[in-house]
Amino acid sequence: MTRSGAEVIVAGHICLDIIPTISEKKTGIDALFVPGKLVDIGPAVITTGGAVSNTGLALHRLGSHVQLMGKVGDDQFGAAIMQVLKQQGEDIVDGMIVAPGEISSYTLVINPPNIDRIFLHCTGANDTYSSADLKEEQLAGVRLFHFGYPPLMRKMYENQGEELELLLSKVKASGLTVSLDLAKPDPESAAGRADWRAILGRALPFVDVFLPSFEEIFYMLHRDLYEEMLLRAPSGDLLPLVDGVMLSEIAGELLAMGAAVVGLKLGEFGLYVRTIADKDRLASSGLCAPVSERIDSWTNRELLAPCFDVEVVGTTGAGDCTIAGFLCGMLQGLSLEDTMQTAVGVGACNVEQADATSGIPDLSKLQERIQSGWSKRRMKLNLSGWRATEDGLWTSEA
Repeated sequence: MTRSGAEVIVAGHICLDIIPTISEKKTGIDALFVPGKLVDIGPAVITTGGAVSNTGLALHRLGSHVQLMGKVGDDQFGAAIMQVLKQQGEDIVDGMIVAPGEISSYTLVINPPNIDRIFLHCTGANDTYSSADLKEEQLAGVRLFHFGYPPLMRKMYENQGEELELLLSKVKASGLTVSLDLAKPDPESAAGRADWRAILGRALPFVDVFLPSFEEIFYMLHRDLYEEMLLRAPSGDLLPLVDGVMLSEIAGELLAMGAAVVGLKLGEFGLYVRTIADKDRLASSGLCAPVSERIDSWTNRELLAPCFDVEVVGTTGAGDCTIAGFLCGMLQGLSLEDTMQTAVGVGACNVEQADATSGIPDLSKLQERIQSGWSKRRMKLNLSGWRATEDGLWTSEA
């Protein structure tokens, strides 16, 4: 049963993250993975990971009343996950499922300084999470439902996403605002070979806010083009090749599939958002829909928020925390501009620490930092025809 006063549910994938401390290596990441070599590392950070933990706990730290809903096994890793979560508050885990006989999900996070992280991941009990695990009575009094990482949850992508559609349609029918995030699966896995265009075609009519990363959604919608671009990106990073036209076209596809607000996470380049031109669709986006006096400012918009300038310690959970900031802005009824600033602000606070959420402050402190003149990173994407706004965002509007 949802705890009294909970305004947002964060459901989906959860795991135990084991993050060794790795000092900067002048020889690069390849030097870490040499058969027979002993690599000297520091203490490991043991924490929870996945959307339920990262986005949920970030929202909790920002001051939102959160209920976490994920599934773990009744093993040592599951006990560790529950212990870590309960340190944030006993009632925050009332929606968690401990499944007898199942194994808990865990991840080894290889996260060297100034290099994008590598995950060695076991999906565990996440694979058996289904629409039946969410009871309608748990939605009572809640305003927003966020579901994260269906590509790492087998029942969510099997049968062309039938269970994902059932889950999201159940929530949407209850009148909540529905938010969805993805994760990029192993291309050689069953999830990597799934027909994600078909799956999203079934799911997105029940999604108000869709917040994948650019690389995740580009892989899922245009795998041939994705692989072609990889050939032009020796480092494996596609983002320097992205431009405003490409972002707009992909977001347009997703809006046409049914979402009202599409946000594409761009790593160090920031957050891109495009919203639907149909004002009625925005107004029907559940209990966190823009209020009537703000609806025009959310309609038919296309903006990009660059990242704030910080010293990067680690990037684990950065995208999830950016999502938490965006959802927090919606829960607070902020303008689209302020919601995006909050999103990239939370993402910036995340990367100042090695783990996912310890760097996230209360919302009021974050807003003070933003309003104090916190500098932004220089825009490096090709945004031909766009212009910078007075508040440090970029817009495609004339």
